[in-house]
Amino acid sequence: MTTPLLSLEAASLAYHRGERPAVDEVSFAVERGRNLAIVGESGAGKSSILSLLLGLRSPSAGLVRYDGRALDLRDRALLGAFRRDVQCVFQDPYASLDPRRRVGAIVGEPLRSLGLAGRAERAERVAGALARVDLPSDAASRFPHEFSGGQRQRIAIARAIVSEPRVLLADEPVSALDVTTRVRVVDLLHELLADGDMTLVMVSHDIGVVAELCDETLVLESGRVVERGTTSDVLGAPRDAYTKRLMSAVPRLP
Repeated sequence: MTTPLLSLEAASLAYHRGERPAVDEVSFAVERGRNLAIVGESGAGKSSILSLLLGLRSPSAGLVRYDGRALDLRDRALLGAFRRDVQCVFQDPYASLDPRRRVGAIVGEPLRSLGLAGRAERAERVAGALARVDLPSDAASRFPHEFSGGQRQRIAIARAIVSEPRVLLADEPVSALDVTTRVRVVDLLHELLADGDMTLVMVSHDIGVVAELCDETLVLESGRVVERGTTSDVLGAPRDAYTKRLMSAVPRLP
């Protein structure tokens, strides 16, 4: 059996002592090449799980494992490899980009901060990442405010992929975009994932996006996993009552 890229083992996360944990003994593994969606209503614990998978917080109990090793935020060598291999695209392309920096500096920041490339190589890899997300050749010299919302999200995706990560975490990556732009960004993500070198873990409430991008779906209710399976099974024939309620709330054309 292959070692999962990322996993939670009976992981819990409580923000305040005595309060119900936002993540309550959650276990799952993310296999290489198997894209996973985490769905649930607001307050279900999706973003809290993402903070554990990003190494932004340590679990109150249980473990986060990266490539088979327990993620210890005090282990600088392990954390350095983790930061290179696990990158994130956030929800709001207007808030996630520093308006004072040029796009080239923004996209190249992971390479600079992780010491992965010198200046010349960094510029070359930034240009390559921007080309992969179909942005104009002069984008590196411009500022975020010069781009539309969809283009800004492409900049954020370029920043996430410039270090050639093994795992891309995405927190509602298209929810802040209009419908037409959303389709284009979903198509872009689909293209980036097509060769199987990068694995996606996506938090989303958009069932259409989940169905398009993810092989497996995990359903959260009040910090606990209530259902997990292939996306076609979970969305098409849900077993848990909570999942059925979620699916029944999805808008449908008459």
